[in-house]
Amino acid sequence: MKLRAKTLSNRDSIREKIEKIKKEVGKVIVGQEEMVEGIIIALLSDGHILLEGYPGLGKTITVKTVARVLDAKFQRVQFTPDLIPGDITGFEILDPETRKSRIQKGPVFTNLLLADEINRSPAKVQSALLEAMQEKQVTIGRETYPLEKLFLVLATQNPIEISGTYLLPEAEIDRFMFKLKVCYPSYASEREITQRQVLDTESTLDVILTPKEVLSLRHTIAEWLPLQETSAIVKYITRLVRATRPEDNSELRELVMYGASPRATIALAKASRVYAFIYGDDVVLPEHVHKMAYPVLRHRIILSHEAESQDIDSDDIIEKILHRVARLE
Repeated sequence: MKLRAKTLSNRDSIREKIEKIKKEVGKVIVGQEEMVEGIIIALLSDGHILLEGYPGLGKTITVKTVARVLDAKFQRVQFTPDLIPGDITGFEILDPETRKSRIQKGPVFTNLLLADEINRSPAKVQSALLEAMQEKQVTIGRETYPLEKLFLVLATQNPIEISGTYLLPEAEIDRFMFKLKVCYPSYASEREITQRQVLDTESTLDVILTPKEVLSLRHTIAEWLPLQETSAIVKYITRLVRATRPEDNSELRELVMYGASPRATIALAKASRVYAFIYGDDVVLPEHVHKMAYPVLRHRIILSHEAESQDIDSDDIIEKILHRVARLE
């Protein structure tokens, strides 16, 4: 009984820290609660994020603020058409004095990497992140270098600009755990944002968790909420993801060209577990899965021209699937 009470106390303590992270970020960022919560869930799930929203909605400053609250290293890369892969990963250069080659590491060697307007660089540059995002390592010349144990890519893109942009390769899109849509703030939030900027005051932020503690917390959550492959919720998650594929769902054959990969199944299970933990539940429920299904699946469903002509987006497809697939089987 005492051991259980201590365990519950530890869980409450961790949840308190997560709430404190939100409050500290709230000292700088007004509104955008879903974006902040999504970043926290991705951090605890070991997943990368694609942030899509109009300019000026606070995407960059949010990531910088989270890095400060976590005492984490932060780097920002502005993606432009003239960027080359080495600008991200680093170079092997010749030292003229010693006549020996040395490695100049790039900004990818950090904890939080902000890839700003990632769709403004061609596929060759975007693909420079593939090895880093999946393997957490970078190859420069003939040598491979490990990245930080806590490593998260947060990429932004503007949904309204087409000129001078490039589509992200599907292989890279699939490596993002979440695609978060960043919307305009409410009237009250926008008024408060304006007031803060007019006053021109800088908030003092406290460090709530360190990168080492975030890594430890990932293991703790996995131990408290284990997901066995035979559990009902894992079966449910698997059926949901398979239902996004037109070959497994006849209703979607005219609307969807390609569905989500098994990587989505893993991401949805991890994200749902962290979401359940944050909100104090002892088990992962279908409601948690439904909440995480949209950010996990929306960028992995490739729509057909028929769907686009009917003004159907991936969120509409996800809603259909959530209603169609039975919760228990």
